[in-house]
Amino acid sequence: MTFGEIAQRRLHEIAACSQAGDGVTRLPFTPEHRAALDQIRGWMEAAGLQVHMDAAATLIGRYAGPEGSKTLLIGSHQDSVPGGGRYDGIMGIALACLALEKIRRDGHAPACSVEVLAFADEEGVRFPTALLGPRVLAGTFDAAALALPDRDGVTLGAALAGFGGDPARLEALRRDPSDVLGYLEVHIEQGPVLERRGAAVGVVTGICGIERNAIRFAGETGHAGTVPMADRRDALVAASRFIAAVSEQAGQTNSIRATVGSISVHPDAVNAIPDRADFPLEVRSVSDQARQGFTEEMRALGNRIAGDAGLSFEMTRTYVQPAVSCDPELSAALVAAVEQGGAAAVTLPSGATHDASAMSDLCPIAMLFLRCRGGLSHHPDEYASAADMGAALDALVHVLMSSGPGQ
Repeated sequence: MTFGEIAQRRLHEIAACSQAGDGVTRLPFTPEHRAALDQIRGWMEAAGLQVHMDAAATLIGRYAGPEGSKTLLIGSHQDSVPGGGRYDGIMGIALACLALEKIRRDGHAPACSVEVLAFADEEGVRFPTALLGPRVLAGTFDAAALALPDRDGVTLGAALAGFGGDPARLEALRRDPSDVLGYLEVHIEQGPVLERRGAAVGVVTGICGIERNAIRFAGETGHAGTVPMADRRDALVAASRFIAAVSEQAGQTNSIRATVGSISVHPDAVNAIPDRADFPLEVRSVSDQARQGFTEEMRALGNRIAGDAGLSFEMTRTYVQPAVSCDPELSAALVAAVEQGGAAAVTLPSGATHDASAMSDLCPIAMLFLRCRGGLSHHPDEYASAADMGAALDALVHVLMSSGPGQ
C-alpha cells in the first residue's frame, strides 16, 4: 500500500468521527472531536512524535531535531463545517504525520525540529469566532472571545475547559518567533484551478484579504396595485441593480471575488413595495489595494443608484482581514520539492482563509494546495485522490529532508 493509499484509508476512518447525517460534521470540543484526536494521536505516535494537547486543545506531535535547531511547524484543522467533506483541514494533518512516518521508516531524520499541529477550530461554525489555536500561538487571541456562546448558550471558555483545555493558560502559549522556522499547511484547493491546469499540487502565493460591508437601500413602501411604476421608490429594485453590477464589475477583473450571499427585505409582503433592502457585500482579494479600490467603487455606485431612484444608501464596513503573502523562501522550498518530483510548479492564490493566515502573525508561512475533484469543498462529495496525496507527501518529505528552510 502506498503512503497516498494509507492517507486515503486514514481519512476514510476518521470521517466516522462525525455527528449522524450526510458528510462529516465535527465541531470543536465535542465527543466527535475527542474521537478524532484519539486517531490523530495514533498517527503522531506512529511517526515517532512526542504528543500532548495544549491549553487551547491543539494536539501537538513533536520531533526534536539536532540540538539548537529551530522548529518547523506543520498543521491544519480537524474540525469541519456541518455536512462537510473528509479532506478539508484534516488531510493536512494526516499528510504531515505520514511524511514524518515515511522519513522514519526509511531510516532518516528531518533536518530540523518539527511539530505537527492539529488545531481545534478553524471553521468558526460552533462559536462566532475561529482560529483559537493559531491565534494563541501568535499572541493575537482576544480573551473576550472566551465569553462568546454557541447556540446552546455554552461559552467558548466553558467548552474549552470541559474538553480539557485551560482558558487561564492561553496567554502562556505564545511562541517566541525566534525559535520558529515557519509554518507549512497542506490543504485541498477548494476550487477548480489545479484541476483545470492538470496539476496535482500547487504552491500558494498568498491568502486573500476579506472585507465585509452591511448595505442598506431605503425608500418608501406602498400598495403594489395602486402606486404607479414611475412614482415608486423601490429599495429592492435598487438593490438588484447594485448586486448585478457588483457581479459584473468583479467579473471583469482577475483579482476580485465579490459576493452577496443573503438579503432581507421589508416589509416582505407580496403586495407591498419594498421600502428597505439589507444585505452584506463580501469582497476578497490577494491585493488589499485592489480590494479597497473595488469597495470604494461600489460605494460610489450605490450612491448613484440610490440618488437616481430617490432612495437613501448606507454602506458600513463590519469586518476586515488584511491579505497575507506567503514567504518567498518557504514557498521556493515547496516549488523545488514539487519540481524534484517531475512536475511543473503551479502557483495560485488562496481565496479562502486558513490557519496559516493567523500563523502569519507569528512566523513566515507557506501553503501547498492539492486539487480536489470538481473544485468541490464543504460538501460530502469532496474528494482528493490517493495519487495526489502521495505527490504532496513526497513534496513534504523533500522539504523536511532539506537543509532546513530558513536556517
